[in-house]
Amino acid sequence: MTGPSAHDIKRGRQVRLVAVVIAVTMILWMGGQWLGGHFGWETRFVFLFDLAAIAGFIWALAVTYQIWRGRRA
Repeated sequence: MTGPSAHDIKRGRQVRLVAVVIAVTMILWMGGQWLGGHFGWETRFVFLFDLAAIAGFIWALAVTYQIWRGRRA
């Protein structure tokens, strides 16, 4: 029985990285929303958390698509 190939290990690292980015992005976004409401920040400042979260999710989506395409090849 052989172990996983180097390509499988690389793909596994990418999948874990995507999972961590999604989880951290969600936690930071929710924390930013809570802080903004708690301290009465202006909407334009809280909106920056929304933009950062969108950027994180788009990055995760792009990497997930690359992983998916790599598995099909």
